[in-house]
Amino acid sequence: MVFSGKNQTHTLLFFLTLSLLTLYALHHRHRHPFPSPSSPAATLFLSSGSNSTVAAYLRQLTLRPHLAGTPLSLSTALYVLNQFRSLGLPAHTANFSALLSYPSHSSLSAHFSNGSIFNFAISEPSAPNDVVPPYHAYSPSGSAHAPAVFLNCGSERDYLALAASGVDVRGCVGLLRRGCGLSRHEAAANAAARGVAAVLMYTEGGFKEGVERGTVMEGLGDPLRAGGERLEEGDPRVVRRFPGIPSMPLSEAAAERILGSLEGARMPLEWRESFGTGNSTRFWGVGPGPTMLNFTYQGKQKMETIHNVFAVIKGSEEADRYVLLGNHRDAWTYGAVDPNSGTAALLDIARRLSLLMRSGWRPRRTIILCSWDAEEFGMIGSTEWVEQNLLNLGSKAVAYFNVDCAVQGPGLFVSATPQLDDLFVEVTKQVKDPDSDNEYVYERWVAANRGVNIQRLSRVDSDFASFLQHAGVASIDLYFGIDFPAYHTAFDSYDWMMNFGDPLFHRHVAVAGIWGLVALRLADDPILPFNYISYATELQDFRLWRFANLTALQKYKNALSTLLGESISLDPITAAIQEFTTAAYGTDEEIKKLRVDGSKDVSTLLRRRALNDRLMLAERGFLDPEGLPGRQWLKHLIYGPCGDTESKIEFFPGIADCISEYRERRGEEARIRHEIWRVSRAIQRAASALRGELT
Repeated sequence: MVFSGKNQTHTLLFFLTLSLLTLYALHHRHRHPFPSPSSPAATLFLSSGSNSTVAAYLRQLTLRPHLAGTPLSLSTALYVLNQFRSLGLPAHTANFSALLSYPSHSSLSAHFSNGSIFNFAISEPSAPNDVVPPYHAYSPSGSAHAPAVFLNCGSERDYLALAASGVDVRGCVGLLRRGCGLSRHEAAANAAARGVAAVLMYTEGGFKEGVERGTVMEGLGDPLRAGGERLEEGDPRVVRRFPGIPSMPLSEAAAERILGSLEGARMPLEWRESFGTGNSTRFWGVGPGPTMLNFTYQGKQKMETIHNVFAVIKGSEEADRYVLLGNHRDAWTYGAVDPNSGTAALLDIARRLSLLMRSGWRPRRTIILCSWDAEEFGMIGSTEWVEQNLLNLGSKAVAYFNVDCAVQGPGLFVSATPQLDDLFVEVTKQVKDPDSDNEYVYERWVAANRGVNIQRLSRVDSDFASFLQHAGVASIDLYFGIDFPAYHTAFDSYDWMMNFGDPLFHRHVAVAGIWGLVALRLADDPILPFNYISYATELQDFRLWRFANLTALQKYKNALSTLLGESISLDPITAAIQEFTTAAYGTDEEIKKLRVDGSKDVSTLLRRRALNDRLMLAERGFLDPEGLPGRQWLKHLIYGPCGDTESKIEFFPGIADCISEYRERRGEEARIRHEIWRVSRAIQRAASALRGELT
């Protein structure tokens, strides 16, 4: 065929354009703006992710409800155990006998001022018989026939607002919405302290007919154990962990029906605004009455066996150093999000690690996969195991990585102790974002938060709590999606996940990728990938008050300034932070030198081992044997829950609690000074552990 000059030019332009488009497409499809995974094991691990496999795991896990202590829960434990073993992983169970709580009978009816009576359905519409009716675990049994009163969230501020409006809540059935940072136990205990006869709790923003189950027990672990000691049910240490009045969860639809019938004082403006401008609740009264509620709850507490399941991949060089990955398995109902999205991801990690082992890989350090039981009752499975293994964990645990609700929706959310920040950030640059075709998790995470956003672990709402706040093990907690409407309801099912949460299971695969890559780095890096400069910077932020906005520590500083003036010095903490900072920078220099030292002689190996031990043990320095004031089981003085729910302070919980007491009773300066001294000593202990030298 003969081409004219004009045709040749057009043909050349066509092929040139096609080539440029192809190159552009390939660049944007396969671009990798960050360094590739540093090891063949990491590359193989990432490439072996499977949407269909993790979906099949979740489907099997959620076929039936599996409340802890029931035969269906045991079936789920055996499924996880058998999956571990089928992959060729050594696996076993650790069983505990614990006091659990179940409903026997409950009812609720409203008697309205017009003479009509309405009997509320307790369970969700069409909920199968094997789904436990909504209840609060460890609620005392009881009944009440009394006027209804709205308590908002049931905080101290809410009761003051009611009292200012002349509302007497004594003897009433209180209706409150979950929120304001209060646990169910705190909400029920506050109501009991003010003479409320019984409490109904509902959750906003979910399915109108959904009912949020939960526990009202205070603290963590089996209520019949205290530091390993078996207690009697009537022991005061047991009794005080349960509220003094009965409580029960309620659907938002049922709550609105009651709220719409209340008269009396108008809802305070602050409450009305928090409901939103489009909500008719701004016209409602708070009672008491005229609606009368007839409330009955009968429960039973009994000893049941719970089952923790473990798979252990023994380390080839440092078998006595443990990297732990954990997720709880028990659920209030089907648990597709909470917790079995995490269980499915954990099983997928097990499958991928099995593939690595078949290729000849073995971890340098031991990896332990943990499937906890009875978390929903109060982190019982993990807490009992940590207490039983406290000495070994204290001397051998490198880190614990927890995933509870792996997938609730879009967006990455993470909390960690600061020395793990850099490692986590690096790993997010290796995993493809599940909600984008050509971006990595890091890119969308940073874009959504205008920077790296890693929260701290001051909560006690999942299985990391006993590891960090009792054993002092560096920890991470991870999930996709900030919230989901089916939380603890019968709607938390595989169908919800397929239709709303993660239809293609891309997010599950991403969670498993992040979770597993962090584990591989912790298990395989010759020098642990800890950066205590991040910790020092966090503490320096306290010292220098370098906050653009009113963060938790800035609020703490403002509270000190307002309440204490110049009467109490923070110099001990400032000096301790400087000591820790010096140790962190010195350790970082040592890490850099050892990383470039390729020697394999005994002396170098021993230096590396000693350095790793210091990096591992420094977190333990923040523990104090006496624990937090009034909450001795919680030992961590830097991160922990603040007893004063109004303060929102997330650092130095013991100091925060003393500030609260100082606010209520003047003359508490000595206690605040003592807590400042204890915190400064804890920081000095961590600095000493990091240096690895005696004073």
